[in-house]
Amino acid sequence: MIKSYCKINLSLRILNKLKSGLHNIQSNSFLLDLHDIIKIKKIKKKKDVVVISGPFKNFINKNKNSIIETLTVLRQKKMLEKNLKYKVNIYKNIPVFSGLGGSASNAAYILKYFIKKKITTQTLKIFTKKVGSDLNLFIYNQTFQKNFKNIIRYKKKFHFHFIIVYPYIKCSTKKIYSQVRGFSPKVKQNYANIKSKKRFITLIKNERNDLQKISTSKFTKIKKIINFVSKQKGCYFSRMTGSGSACFGMFRNKKSASLGMKSLKKKFPRYWCVVTKTI
Repeated sequence: MIKSYCKINLSLRILNKLKSGLHNIQSNSFLLDLHDIIKIKKIKKKKDVVVISGPFKNFINKNKNSIIETLTVLRQKKMLEKNLKYKVNIYKNIPVFSGLGGSASNAAYILKYFIKKKITTQTLKIFTKKVGSDLNLFIYNQTFQKNFKNIIRYKKKFHFHFIIVYPYIKCSTKKIYSQVRGFSPKVKQNYANIKSKKRFITLIKNERNDLQKISTSKFTKIKKIINFVSKQKGCYFSRMTGSGSACFGMFRNKKSASLGMKSLKKKFPRYWCVVTKTI
């Protein structure tokens, strides 16, 4: 059994647009203990079989997805036997089209499973190009993305509890990014070098997600969630992750996060939410 963890962008700055059409970003990302469950076994078939189950199964294309793409590239690069096929069962706990990186996570953890050793920079470059640029955020648990190509592992591991809220709004990453009209300056601070928890909290609270304004102007529900969560006792700050629509609050401890979720469920009973923590 493989645990495929979700990610949140604690911050996200858009620096500029690259010639490739992709955007150059700076971001701080944490992996959290909300995960899909993956099971893999060999089968005697002519092609791979992907079986999706769980609360978010209906939003996944069984014939074209990050799992199929990852297995295809592994064979193209002769990292898997061409004639050996697999059945991949995925139980989807991570909301889809949410900014939590479920698809990239699945690809990254399947890649880790088959390679069995440290993934080289060259291998990672191949798979991010073929499968998705977010895949490299799942190599380490806490990272500072200095720019599109440069991702640095945190020297100190921070421990926090979070509330994640998903209002069942499917945000298209491509559409949200297409509405970017301005850019932010680079952060001079290297977050990966910070060792003081107090200093980290102060700095990250004053950060932002440049995509949040775009998503909240289109979906007012997102703004209401962020404002409500930020007012809960013990919450350091609340923000949207990635291009949305999932939002999160970073809390002092599990107790304050659990109390915050009780209030949240009363206020927004139809939204999906969970208390989770850093891994």
